[in-house]
Amino acid sequence: MNKFFLVLIGIVFSTTAQGQKLKLEEIMKGEAFIGNQPDTTRWSLDGKKVYFEWNPNNELGSSTYFWEKGLAQPKLATPEESAFSKLDFKQKPTSDLVYYSNKGALFSYSKKSKTTKKIYQNNDPVSNLQLGFEEGILFFEQNGNLFKYNAKEGSIIQISNFKQGKAPEPANDKASFLKDQQKELFQFVRNQEAKKKWNEAKSKNIKSNFPRAYYNDKYVFGGLKASPKGDFATFVLMEKKEYKNEKMEAFISSDGYNQISNTKPKVSKNNLAATKFGIYNIAKDTVYFVDFSSLSHIQDTPKYYESYEKLKNKDKVDKLIAVNDPVYNQDGSFAVSEIRSQDNKDRWLVGFNLEKGTFEEIEHQHDEAWIGGPGIPSSSFEIGTLGFLGDNSTIYFQSEETGYSHLYTYNLKTKKKTQLTKGNWEVRDVKLSNDKKTFYLTTNTTHPGNRNFYKLNASNPVLQPVLTKDGAHEVIVSPDETTLLVRYSYKNKPWELYLADNKKNTTLRQITFSTTESFKAYPWREPEVITFKAQDGTTVYARLYKPQTANANKAAVLFVHGAGYLQNAHNYWSRYHREFMFNTMLADLGYTVLDIDYRASDGYGRDFRTGIYRFMGGKDLSDQIDGKKYLVDNYGIDANRVGIYGGSYGGFMTLMAMLTAPKEFKSGAALRSVTDWAHYNHGYAGNILNFPETDPEAYKKSSPIYYAENLEGNLLMLHGMVDDNVEYKDIVRLSQRFIELSKKNWELAVFPVESHSFKETYSWIDEYSRILNLFNTTLLKK
Repeated sequence: MNKFFLVLIGIVFSTTAQGQKLKLEEIMKGEAFIGNQPDTTRWSLDGKKVYFEWNPNNELGSSTYFWEKGLAQPKLATPEESAFSKLDFKQKPTSDLVYYSNKGALFSYSKKSKTTKKIYQNNDPVSNLQLGFEEGILFFEQNGNLFKYNAKEGSIIQISNFKQGKAPEPANDKASFLKDQQKELFQFVRNQEAKKKWNEAKSKNIKSNFPRAYYNDKYVFGGLKASPKGDFATFVLMEKKEYKNEKMEAFISSDGYNQISNTKPKVSKNNLAATKFGIYNIAKDTVYFVDFSSLSHIQDTPKYYESYEKLKNKDKVDKLIAVNDPVYNQDGSFAVSEIRSQDNKDRWLVGFNLEKGTFEEIEHQHDEAWIGGPGIPSSSFEIGTLGFLGDNSTIYFQSEETGYSHLYTYNLKTKKKTQLTKGNWEVRDVKLSNDKKTFYLTTNTTHPGNRNFYKLNASNPVLQPVLTKDGAHEVIVSPDETTLLVRYSYKNKPWELYLADNKKNTTLRQITFSTTESFKAYPWREPEVITFKAQDGTTVYARLYKPQTANANKAAVLFVHGAGYLQNAHNYWSRYHREFMFNTMLADLGYTVLDIDYRASDGYGRDFRTGIYRFMGGKDLSDQIDGKKYLVDNYGIDANRVGIYGGSYGGFMTLMAMLTAPKEFKSGAALRSVTDWAHYNHGYAGNILNFPETDPEAYKKSSPIYYAENLEGNLLMLHGMVDDNVEYKDIVRLSQRFIELSKKNWELAVFPVESHSFKETYSWIDEYSRILNLFNTTLLKK
């Protein structure tokens, strides 16, 4: 091992303490140093209180607090009030009654009288509450079946009868010698058989209104949903499959014995499963299934097949699809659904005729990389933005058709599609007003790194600004839509809660004050959000931390955020708050730090989002190298004294930098890193790299373990041993490659009790003291 790894950790602390106020052991406490910020915000049912989870006294965990008019500061809620405020209420805006389930029982609550009534309870819990079209009608699920509650009648009836398992075998009435002999010899046997036949004939004449049993034993049953009038129920059957899971071993346990648990299956085309979308006609007591073979492009093959001889001429077959729960208009006369191909390259919107069991295609979207973007989940089994306007015949949805995720409507009667928002920016979140005529939109209209809040009338689609200053606004509108509960933050100001009137260009009124005196005592710089041109001409955004001129040491560090599809070069408080403070500390020590929103980061549209398709460590890494060049060209950085670090996807990127561009970076620290994408989970890797069985070259090109022989710089790897996201095995496999290749300038630091997201302060301190030591001993001139 190189000598720089032998420097004592104690030297790190004395180094970081000289000439600055920040101390590593303080900033690595995270929110205990910053102040615990409020989250999980919500309104009370009557709109007079706001609730949120908060920990202003730095206790072991958060508690529920509330604020209401007249309070000087928020107050701690009682345990009962806290529990009630967290329930999932089902209500119509004009109705007094609210429904909810709690601890398996079904309740109603009157907002006027503030009284609770237990409606139903037995041994098996109820779930999946759905409001019916008529007032006082509620549907719920119990043991995989639908029940209907009628408040006017006070009745609860079961309206479906799905059963898991095989249907009972019919009685075996085949003749045999012994049966014939018994009938021949004994009058008793002849009398019993005659009575049985008489009873069977009589029972056939008595009609039962209890739903017929429908059995299923070959598929997994789910997605049960009632139509608003209760005349239909839809469901999904999924092929049963055996999945082999990764196993994780924990060495530090309370009883002294190692503990082994399952984590996840690896990415594979074998994880795809056939599905069937079923309709239960309640009036006819009949089940039938929808045939989707006429969907447009259902047999199209991906373009990457052309790269492989064995796939070029593959027989045409229908793609495996996932049909999401239908969305209904108010009376259930229209039902629409989102369908996704399980390779996530196609998305359809369809309207159903539930009576006939047919569909009409509304919209088809295709992405040769993968479907995704704001309002469009990247999972085939999740539904995106989709709902009905107040006219009950117009749906709204989001699409990346223009290259950015925007809001559209489609009228099911006139077949007219309308684009409501336009521009080189994204609609980040969509909520509909109580009258279903106005949208509340969160966007990044003013800057990719802002989260602005607007109103938009569906009939006159002009953005009405409400909250547009730099930063991020997370907004919840009060039940009567007069007031906004806003969680707001800025680059160097953590999240706080504010109230504002729901009007144009409103003003925020702060109700929480969370930051500690220690945090406020330091003059936190605002990292500048800059842009530079990548080598392919794309504009790339980054956060720049500059040292004071007199203190600049001509060394630089690139920080690489995790998650891949995540944004960090923005104007609000970073989820990487420890790294924000660590980067600030590096700047205090004279380093120039660049935090790049590399290719595939969130917030910049479709082309940027899919820029790493089939090659992770391609454009995302070249963006890092271009960022380094920007620093060398504009800030006098020594090209031979640049380091790089990051965690998770950022750790993977650090490995790719050190192993595929070994001349570019003097040293790198890779935290909780993916080393081989074929060992990662299905949903993430399958979108970007397809599947190892069908696109092995994409996996090989994108996995650091295949480039281990190229290591030249100083590499520090750090990994939690109970990481159930990126298994510890990932870094062990790469370490074995380094050992076999006789590589010496690397080190592995392990953390026995830490998972993917570290929890313990002492682990954070140990981890980042090693990273700082790495940079101080390799990037600074002796």
